[in-house]
Parts: sequence; structure tokens; C-alpha cells
Amino acid sequence: MAVSISDIEGARRLIRGSVNATPILPDRMLSTQIGATADLKAECLQRGGSFKIRGALNKISSLTADERERGVIAASAGNHAQGVALAASLNGIKSTIILPEFAPLTKIIATKNFGGEVILKGSTFDEAVAYSRELQAENGLTYVHAFDDERIIAGQGTIGLEIAEDRPETTVIVVPIGGGGIISGIAIAAKATLKNVRIIGVQAENVSAVKLSLAEGHPVEFTDHRPTIADGIAVKRPGELTLPIIRELVDEVVEVSEEEIARGIYHCVQNARVVVEGAGAAGVAALLSGKIKVKPSDSVCAVLCGGNIDANLLARILEQVMVRDGRYIIFKVLVLDRPGMLAGVLDRVAETGANVIEVYHQRAIWLAPLGRVGIEMILEVRDQEHARSVQGHLEGAGYHVEAEGQRDWDE
Repeated sequence: MAVSISDIEGARRLIRGSVNATPILPDRMLSTQIGATADLKAECLQRGGSFKIRGALNKISSLTADERERGVIAASAGNHAQGVALAASLNGIKSTIILPEFAPLTKIIATKNFGGEVILKGSTFDEAVAYSRELQAENGLTYVHAFDDERIIAGQGTIGLEIAEDRPETTVIVVPIGGGGIISGIAIAAKATLKNVRIIGVQAENVSAVKLSLAEGHPVEFTDHRPTIADGIAVKRPGELTLPIIRELVDEVVEVSEEEIARGIYHCVQNARVVVEGAGAAGVAALLSGKIKVKPSDSVCAVLCGGNIDANLLARILEQVMVRDGRYIIFKVLVLDRPGMLAGVLDRVAETGANVIEVYHQRAIWLAPLGRVGIEMILEVRDQEHARSVQGHLEGAGYHVEAEGQRDWDE
């Protein structure tokens, strides 16, 4: 195998003091839902907002004087960018980072703040990689791959050592998979230090190349890719180094939908009080959706690999999950177009304990009868039973209420 447990132990010695030993947080709500003990390895609290600093620092700190002098270059979906920029700055080395044109703004700004020169190129991670290779050849820069590198894998494997030391009772470790660097490192470390541990990988089903590659016996590009909120693991082809490790040491690979990832993010924010990005929530998403089978005797650790999510996207995700869970509802009411009618409707809503989020008067757009006006309300309620109670109360007060249903969009 390209990477050994001694390589990972060496990486920990090299990066110690510059990398956080991140906490493992008990998740009682998740434990109740899956019927087993569940913990969260909070790499979202790592320097740079994700696990990527571990591998990047191990790689860059090991460069020769000539490699340092030439400067480093990397391509990234966003988190590796920050890890490389920070690791390069800590070593006094110039870094050039290629990000896809649609990379989250929060990751672009953070990479610049860590000292990286950012170039936006390509619509996907793989296109950014292709351009970074061109620049590397033109300028003689030192390449720092996001996952297909022994020192990168060894650095990420230090997470596995921390899990083994902090939670030696762990029987299942759930790890997101993009290119395979983090799961490869964790699998090597965990299998060497924990008895009978299972390693479960999780991919976003919209960009899921690993199962296909395992079936083919070599890395294969996933051509049927679609947009995903888990941009940190949106890699269309696993690595030449990582795939054999996954084949040998990873027990199972599952896939999660966009809605499941959104619910994972919501769970982490609402119940675990930690902010995670889509990739970071993938493991929790797989557990919540029942994609991973566990026994009551299991001790499960899900790795929250990153927390670099754009605030606007986070707000949209939380709202959408609340809508799907019946916490946000839309009611439509038609009333006489007279002063005080809106106040009357809102008074009836207040009597139910529902909270008004937004109110719209609709006239022409509804083709409301002349002399009447439509009132469209977005309300926050406790649950679906409360929503039905609010509707019944309004109807009992003489209002005709229409509840706007959820819509399933073709992706």
C-alpha cells in the first residue's frame, strides 16, 4: 500500500502545533434516531474550516528547498484551496490556487485571506485541475494535489488516529468521499488501530464516481453528473492512489440525495449546534436516511469534514427543510378590500400561536374579484398538526383558506 500507519504517525508529528485536534461531539438526537451511539468528529472547526489543512501542511512542509522556491499550485473545489493557501503561508511559500468559476464566494474570499493568489477557471473541479496543470507546466510550479498524493493521504489520516485515541470504542466511521483522500487516510489509520471497525464512505448521488470505478476496477469519470450542494465532494473521478485503498479497506460506499444532504445540514445546525457545508453533512445525511445499517451495540463516528458554506445558501437550505417538514406554510385567503380586513386575519392567526413571516396583498395577479383582495401569508408553525389547527381556526372564523402545497422540481 502506498501509505502506511507509520506515514500517518509521521505526519502527525510534523503538523502538530499547527493543526487543531478537533473535538468529537456526542449527538444524542442522532443516536436516538439511528438506535446506536453517535458522535460527530468536528473537522468543520479545523483551521481553514475543513480537514484539508492536515494533508496540505504535511505535503508542503516536506518540500525541498527547490520546490519551495518555485512556489506551489493547486486546484480545488474550495476547501483544499484554503488548506494549501494557509499551509503555504505558514511555510513562507507563494501559492497559486485555481478554483471553478462557480466556487462559493466564502471559499474564494477565505483563500485570498490566507494568502493565496486565486484564479477562477472552468465550470467544474476537473476543469480547474486541467487548467492548473497547464499553469504548472508553463511556470515550473510545484503541484499540490487535492487527494491523489501519499503525503496528502497521510495528513488526512491523522483524523483516524484522533478518533482511535478519543473514542477507542468506535465500531463504525462514516466519511464523505470526493476524490478519496480523507477516507483513504482514515481507513488506513483506523484499521491499524481499532478492532473490527467498519469504514463507510458517502458520496453525493449527483456526482458519484466511486461505485462505478470500483465496479470497473479502475478510476472512471462519472459523466452523468448534476449540480450538488456538496461541492466539496463533487469530484467526477477518484484517484489512482485512493481507489485501491478504498477497494481494500472501505467496507461500503453509499450515496445520498440533495434533499438528504440538506436534512443533514439542518440536523447539524439545529441539533448539534455546528455549521457544516454539504460535504460535511454527507455522513449525517446517510445515517439519518437509513442508508447505513447499524446495531444497537455500535458506536458510530461521522466525520464533519468541512463547514465552509455560504451564508445565503445555508439560509435557503434551512428554510427549505422547514418547509418540507411543515414548519413553514403558505395560506391564501380572499377578503373584502376594506381597511382593517388584513388586521382581522392576522389577529386570528395570532390567536393560534403561529408566527407571521411574510404577508402579501395580491390583486391583479390573482385575478381577484373586484372589491376583494387576496392575502398570501407565510407562517411559521410548530408542526403539521399545528398547521391544520391554524387552518381550522381561520375557517371557523369564516375565512376560506387555501394551503399552497409543496412542489417537486425536476433537477
